[in-house]
Amino acid sequence: MSLQPSAASAARPAAGAATSSRIVLAGILIGLIFSELDETIVTTAMPTIIRDLHGMSLYGWVAGIYALALTAFMPILGKMADLFGRKKIYLACMALFIIGSIVSGASGSMLMLLVGRGIQGIGAGGLMPIAMLIMTDMYPVEKRAKLMALVGPIMFIPQLAGPLLGGVIVDAISWHWVFFINIPVGVVAAILIGKGLRESRGEGKPAIDWAGAALILGAIVSLLLTPELVNMGSYTWHSPLIVGLLAAGAVLLAAFVWVESRAKEPVIPLHLFRNRTIVALGALIFLTMLGIQGSLASFPFYAQHVIGLSPTVSGYMTLPVMAGSIGTSIAVGWVITRLPYKDLIVASLALPIAAFAMLSTIHAGTSIVFILAAFLLLGAGFGVLFGSDNLIVQESVDKRDAGSAIATVQLFQSFGVTIGFSLFGSLLSGRIESGIAGIADRLPAGSETAVASGAMPDGLSQTLVHAVESVYCNAFAFIFTLAGIIAAIAFAASWLLKRETLSSSPEPSGEEQAA
Repeated sequence: MSLQPSAASAARPAAGAATSSRIVLAGILIGLIFSELDETIVTTAMPTIIRDLHGMSLYGWVAGIYALALTAFMPILGKMADLFGRKKIYLACMALFIIGSIVSGASGSMLMLLVGRGIQGIGAGGLMPIAMLIMTDMYPVEKRAKLMALVGPIMFIPQLAGPLLGGVIVDAISWHWVFFINIPVGVVAAILIGKGLRESRGEGKPAIDWAGAALILGAIVSLLLTPELVNMGSYTWHSPLIVGLLAAGAVLLAAFVWVESRAKEPVIPLHLFRNRTIVALGALIFLTMLGIQGSLASFPFYAQHVIGLSPTVSGYMTLPVMAGSIGTSIAVGWVITRLPYKDLIVASLALPIAAFAMLSTIHAGTSIVFILAAFLLLGAGFGVLFGSDNLIVQESVDKRDAGSAIATVQLFQSFGVTIGFSLFGSLLSGRIESGIAGIADRLPAGSETAVASGAMPDGLSQTLVHAVESVYCNAFAFIFTLAGIIAAIAFAASWLLKRETLSSSPEPSGEEQAA
């Protein structure tokens, strides 16, 4: 399969190709920004949505079912893009995202909202990996490296604008429009992709691995449902349902491997796991997301109850992480085709170890500047993976496996994030609860649970307030220490990468040069 931007004029094919390439790129970026923006806008609107739909008991599932659907369908959609073409599957994913937005926006109950969010998640599961594939087919690696380096900064926009835009929409119109706003934007993105991208495909009917698709879908849902249930406080890790889901996931995964070894067109080709680069990259991305996302997810608790910041300000405390990662991402994009990517990744992943070492020393008197400096260093370290991970994957596999390979590595990322949230959340709450239990005899009777949740009773002495804050600090110091150990393991995994420099073998075509 080959992709070319469609010519705008037969008389001037080069200029037409360049124009269409920009149209396609604009469509891709619009789709990515608004799929990411949707998450931050919805988070801001959630208190109002929950109040109107009376759905406090299902609060966590609004984000949970979206993430679950996104992750579960990612490898399937990546493979479908390899089989049926990037354009068809990308437009189908955008259509699902729009339909999910309509259902979510029109919701009159929590059940309807969850259905809509699930449909949105399925569509979003294909937008990012297939967008990367389209860019791979349009541009040579040197130009793609620079473009992908800019994706990180562009994706920073939703992080900044999302909370503000969500608040404005809810206050000025209604929460329904945090979903409806996706409709015109999604339509514009789909028109740009549909008009600007043209595919030529070989003859023959693709073989679809239905059994493999069903098994990997069941395995992912079973395995990722467990941390979601634990994270929401519904069950503990040793609950019969959780143990049963983990066992079912393991059985389905084993059956999936058996089926894939015999399938003509496997959803995830098993030979990818004989590729040292794919395995090493998947491992270090999983570990990096596990440690960084897991340890930072609960930091607003520390910012509010130890530093004393407002909820809004505490949410922006981790912005230096994004700022640091953007700087590294841009720098890496300009040099990754001139220097061995292993050297860049190894050098960068040493920084999170130092950052977590700093954060593991936090106490009630730690200055905000010290914490922000550690966050900046942390972002500068893992920013090397912003865009470069997809680039390395694309250049390490055969083109016909590119969709499956990208989706597989992103699957490792999703597992890392989901497990990290649950694991670190459970460890943090356990540490705080045990610490509060140690000073329970000094607290007002029956207040232990409230204090462990951050609610400080009135009338506590300054000495007792400091004791409670010390419990919070010790709990966070512990999870940052654990994250540092995980960062060290990720650093070790980075040494398994090959010492190669990315570059285009053939010269780019005239269309690519014009683009």
